[in-house]
Amino acid sequence: MKILVLSYEFPPVGGGGGRVAQDLAIGLARRGHEIRVLTAHLEGLRLVETVEGVLVERIPTRRKTAFRADFTEMADYDRVAVARGRKVIREWRPDLIHAHFAVPTGAAAFALSRLTGVPYVLTVHLGDVPGAVPEKTDKWFKWIYPLTPPIWRGATKVVAVSEFTRQLALRQYDVSVDVIPNGVELAVLPAHEPSDGVPRLVFAGRFVETKNPDQLVAALTRLRDLPWTCVMLGDGPLLETVRETVAGCGLTERFSLPGWVTPGQVVSQFARSDILVLPSRSEGLSVVGVQALGMGLSLVLSDAGGNLELVRDGENGFLFPVGDVDALTVALRRLLSDASVLQSAQAKSLEMSKKFDLATIVGQYEMLFNTIIPKP
Repeated sequence: MKILVLSYEFPPVGGGGGRVAQDLAIGLARRGHEIRVLTAHLEGLRLVETVEGVLVERIPTRRKTAFRADFTEMADYDRVAVARGRKVIREWRPDLIHAHFAVPTGAAAFALSRLTGVPYVLTVHLGDVPGAVPEKTDKWFKWIYPLTPPIWRGATKVVAVSEFTRQLALRQYDVSVDVIPNGVELAVLPAHEPSDGVPRLVFAGRFVETKNPDQLVAALTRLRDLPWTCVMLGDGPLLETVRETVAGCGLTERFSLPGWVTPGQVVSQFARSDILVLPSRSEGLSVVGVQALGMGLSLVLSDAGGNLELVRDGENGFLFPVGDVDALTVALRRLLSDASVLQSAQAKSLEMSKKFDLATIVGQYEMLFNTIIPKP
């Protein structure tokens, strides 16, 4: 099968959604399918390269940063992707278009499908659903919502990465939505290295309001009486603010904030950590959360969106209400003050991770695609 993947974010550009697009593309290529990707270019990256059997073409969109794209840059992606995609389809003749993100990528998929007759499958991640991330996208949807229903209706299949995302989508669009969660390749994750008696916490994500990184600092400031260290991975507009807060609290020696890191470096940091903390205000299904499960970390996550599908409260970690620093502090104290509770939670995470194995997830997509394009 020939599959043209459209995703305005693709590593090293973007966050978890782009990583999902990459993992699925590589997984399908390993199963013998021909995969081409059209994604956004960023200065310093190759325009064309092959990544583990996947041909990746980065098209010019004037994107300025890896961790964020503004509305103009997204519109640029759609404009160029339609022009370039039409030529690729004419010359390469793919069987299917797989579009990640209803906004902005879905618009390009819709246009290309109308122009060429090639069907498309739409995978939605959360921020591309109206109402999912109000502080980030509500202003956009006030303007573009009248244009988005045809994108959803035009897809041959729509897939959500979590049941939470599916339910939000069903409130807005009269379409059928399947759920296929994000997955990780469990077999290649490095072995977890237990801490030397001082628990190590880790945060991984963009330093933006939606990810709420300053809440972790606020909670750990209240727990300075306990032994711990914390590494916060990622970049974004709030990074310097968080650094200043850490310094102001006199906790510089207990925090590490290296800035932007590669996916491989994230996994390496997880291998040396004990607890993943995500205080997010919204989440689809966090890729780093799934990775942490697979590496045997305990999870302390806000009860936002897809986080509910990664934590069995009181078993492999704890859930806490979004924005509730008191509840986050209590949850962390339980794990930091009792080694047996932490070890039990870590073992439970490993057990829960099996259903998110990437091979299983890729197989589910392959079966879905085969219902659209049957094998000869």
